[in-house]
Amino acid sequence: MSTRNNYYSDLTVSDVMLSLKKTPKTSARTLLKEALELMDKHRLGIVCIIASDNTLQGIITDGDIRRMLSNVQKPLAALMSDDVIVHAIKSPSTVTASTSLQAAIDIMGKKQIWDLPVVDKGKLQGLLHLHPVINAIIGASK
Repeated sequence: MSTRNNYYSDLTVSDVMLSLKKTPKTSARTLLKEALELMDKHRLGIVCIIASDNTLQGIITDGDIRRMLSNVQKPLAALMSDDVIVHAIKSPSTVTASTSLQAAIDIMGKKQIWDLPVVDKGKLQGLLHLHPVINAIIGASK
């Protein structure tokens, strides 16, 4: 996204991110089926996988699951009983709460992703999701 006509240049990730409470998260030992249920419950296509101390261990997205279903030669029931960490992205792109919204949008565009976990020293703080970003941009441009 161009910085020309940047109506939201003063915004940071913390201004629009989802709180930790609203971020879908689970442990590494959660079944893949349960991770799907969390995605559905939160109406987001992502689940953050965290350790007991809130350290981000990885993420899994609905796209990851679709790609996995096409490539894994395993019965669906067996696949759904796998631990979620087996199929997770273990080094996802992340941002901090103080990252400029412009920089975060640039990462999302470059990586073609809708979500960025927000971390501080490796610990999950929340989630930056594209829809609140768009709402913030629209609101800032009025």
